[in-house]
Parts: sequence; C-alpha cells; structure tokens
Amino acid sequence: MKASGLKRRVLLQGGSIALMLGVHQIARGATILAVRVWPAADYTRVTIESDARLHSQQLVVGSPPRLAVDIEGIDLNPELRELVGKIKPGDPYINGLRVGQNAPKVVRIVFDLKQAVVPQVFSLAPIAAYKHRLVLDLYPEKAIDPMEALITERLREAPRGNGGGSDTAVASAPSVPPPAAPSARLAPDGGPPILVRPSPNVPAPRPAPGSIAPPATPARPPAVAMPPSAPAPDPLGELMTQQATRPGPAAPPAPVAPPAAPPVAPSVAVAPPPAPAPASRGGATASRTDRIIIVALDPGHGGEDPGAIGPNGTREKDIVLQIAHRLRDRINASSVGGNPMRAFLTRDADFFVPLGVRVQKARRVQADLFVSIHADAFTTPAARGASVFALSQSGASSSAARWLANKENEADKVGGVNVGNHEAQVQRALLDMSTTAQINDSLKLGGAMLGEIRGIGARLHKPQVEQAGFAVLKAPDIPSVLVETAFISNPEEEANLRSVSYQESLADALMRGIQRYFAQNPPLARSRQL
Repeated sequence: MKASGLKRRVLLQGGSIALMLGVHQIARGATILAVRVWPAADYTRVTIESDARLHSQQLVVGSPPRLAVDIEGIDLNPELRELVGKIKPGDPYINGLRVGQNAPKVVRIVFDLKQAVVPQVFSLAPIAAYKHRLVLDLYPEKAIDPMEALITERLREAPRGNGGGSDTAVASAPSVPPPAAPSARLAPDGGPPILVRPSPNVPAPRPAPGSIAPPATPARPPAVAMPPSAPAPDPLGELMTQQATRPGPAAPPAPVAPPAAPPVAPSVAVAPPPAPAPASRGGATASRTDRIIIVALDPGHGGEDPGAIGPNGTREKDIVLQIAHRLRDRINASSVGGNPMRAFLTRDADFFVPLGVRVQKARRVQADLFVSIHADAFTTPAARGASVFALSQSGASSSAARWLANKENEADKVGGVNVGNHEAQVQRALLDMSTTAQINDSLKLGGAMLGEIRGIGARLHKPQVEQAGFAVLKAPDIPSVLVETAFISNPEEEANLRSVSYQESLADALMRGIQRYFAQNPPLARSRQL
C-alpha cells in the first residue's frame, strides 16, 4: 500500500508540474520574429512571422477605408513596431498603419487604406527557413485584368508609335494598379477587349496630370487624416465585438455596352468607291486593330519566395527578374512578319505570384508563347550548365528533371498560397488539360532556345530539351518552356548571373531562339484584338 501511495503522489506531482508548465507557456504566448511588406499593383502582402501559430480576427471598415486586425496571444514588441516604417509611399493600397496593445495579450493593427480592398488572411505552417506566418493579402475590390493592363500599356505608347507630340501625363503615369483603358471596350459578342484608337482628325480628351483616366472620371477622394489620439469610443472594437459580417469579393462588372456605330456616309453617285486597300501592319487605326504577338515572360519566385540562393547571397528571384526585363525590351522592339511583338510579365516587381495564377495571366492575355525564367541550384557546387525544360505528361525524362520539377512545384508552399481559396482549386483543375500539340510545340521552342544558348558559349547541363511535370508549364493552349539559366549554386556561374554582359548575352540568345521558332512555326491568325 505504501509503495502504491508513493507512486500515486509522484504521478500527481508530475502532472501538476506539467500543468504549471503548460499554463506558463500559454501565458507567454507567441513571439514575433519578423515582419515583411510586399507592395505590388496586383496586391499588397503583409507577413508576420512568429515562433508559434497566431490567431486573429479582422474587420473592414469604410469611410475612410480601413482594415483592423486583432492578433491574440501576443504582446507588442520592437519587431511589430517596425511594421509602421515598412509602409512605403508608393504602396497602391496602404496609406499608413497604427499598431498598439489594444488589450492584454491582444495587439491591434489598423491599416489606413488608399482604396477599398478585399483582404485574405491565412496562416502558413513552417517551411524552409520560415517559422509560422500570418499572411494578410490586400486585393483590390476589382481585380486587375492582365488584358486591360496590356491595353493600357499599349495606349501609353500610342503618341510615340504614331509620331505625335509628347504627352507627359501619359508617359509619366505612376506604377499603380492600371485604371480602365479609356479607349478600350468589350467586343459585342463578349469576346476579348478591342482597342480603338481615336481618329487623328478628332483630338482625344487630354488626361489629367499623372493619370491616364479621362477627365470625366471622378478623382479618388483624398486620404483622410488619422483620427486624433484623444480618448474616444472605439468603434472598431465595438464592431469587431459584434462580429460584423465582412464584405465579400466584389461582383464582376457588367459588360459595357458598345458605343453606337457612326453614321454611314451615302455612296457617291458619280463613281463607285474604290476597293479598300489592304490595311498596313504598321499600327492600329480606328477601324483596324493590331495582331500583336504576345510572349508571356515568367520570372520565377518573388516576394516571400527568394528561390535558390548562391554561395555569395545572390537571390534567384532578383536575377531572373533582371533577365526578364532585358528580354522584355528586346521583344518589344521586334516584330514577326510585320506584326509587332509585345512582352507580358507575370510579375514585374518583387512579389509572389502563385503557379496557377502565372498560367492564368498568360492565358488571359492569350499569349502566343510562355517562357518561365529560373536559375538552377543543387546540393553541391559542382553542378553547372543551362537547361531548357518542356512539360511531360508521362513522366520525367531524367531523375534530375523530376527532382527539379518537384522542387519548383513547391514554390507555392514557400511563397504562400491561401489553400482555402476556391480560385486556387479551379486553377489546379485547369492545369490538367494540357495537350500533346502544346507539348510538341514547346519542344520545338525549347530546342531553338537551347541551340542559341549553346551559341553564346554557355555550358549546357543537358544537350537536349528535358521534360518533367512542371506545374507552371501546363497551359493547354500555349507553347511553354522553363529556362534554367545556370546553376546559381556554382560560384563561377553565380558570378556570371550577376554580370550585366552575361545577362545581355543570355537575353539575346533567348530572343534569337524565339525568332527562330516563329520563323519555322509562324503564329496562327487569332481572333484576339487589342
């Protein structure tokens, strides 16, 4: 009995100690390790990294637009205070923020917004170098349309392309979410937008300085000053206590009715009108639109996802964006069979784009080609050489190709994707529709590019185009390749990737590969009009 009683007391004491430790751990709460802000035209992301999972509730408030986020179980620390200084003036969505200890173990962050947003707030489990992350993505109520952005960019270049005078208001338009193109309208049959240039005899209304929107469009209200710090009721707290319903995503805008057709001039009785001459391919007119050859460029990784990191700290996401910008300039200065070429970047700044969204963007602009740009890495510095990959639906062409595809397909986990978002599920379904014809065309494009890369004296990791199940190459209707420019994990090739001359040579080689592909596979006529 004594032994039994002693054992019972030991167990009770151990349980009490464990319970006390548990209470202490709960009382301590999570510790904030870092905060990061990634502003971009598509959306702004705020990341709060901690050593334990964070729990939060949020509320969107209008007039003026604000987002209040209460994070539970933490105390205000210097890392959280740094969030205030990380908001940049050029952020398209956040005007400023305030952070404070709203209650014991509750920190409140109030974002003063430049426009109404649809927030997505979600948590990410530890992966790679990251601990737990609470992610706040601020999207515009009306999502930016890649096709509309391409039209707007085309309109900005109209004065230069038509040889007209300079238009400083258009040329200096800020890098913010592009407004609706003033001369773009939807096709009557619901097809892609049509770009109609104004007649040269009728002067177009001059946009307000710093904007490409027409004067009739009301300007956005000025930012409202922060409320005074004097003691006052807490309407945000009351609303959050009442668990007010958050507004959902804005409904898609109704199709815009096409303008009435201009009156038809009566025919001349003296002589029949001459047959219309074939339209020149030099540019768009009021009655004709460009057949633009669009090449989607996809700089890998971005934002929270740095990609591979070289031995000297070079980040893949920075290098591939630089190469994409150089290739973009070459594409925009070229043409195919008299048709102008235009590059479209899936990301043009340092922010993360999920794999499915990259494909979605390329399909929305009806790209003729898709080129994803990366810099390879391996566990040892000895690996070296450039590679070009196409999609495979029947298995990888080598174990190395399979390994690389698996690594690249993990980008969404590192960059951070809201897996509960229905749109991501829809995109995954679209990625299963790739066709044999697309893969065959992708192999032709990859072969042309690989030959040109060899021509600049660059070492090739494999002498032929390899194949694997890269998620980003699964657009069913666009020839798509992934170019691994070099092994950033190799010190010599890391130095090459940092070199302007090597980047220029590589961009030249990729451009020649694109031209060789189109010379042997002319782009098909399409109903797309811009």
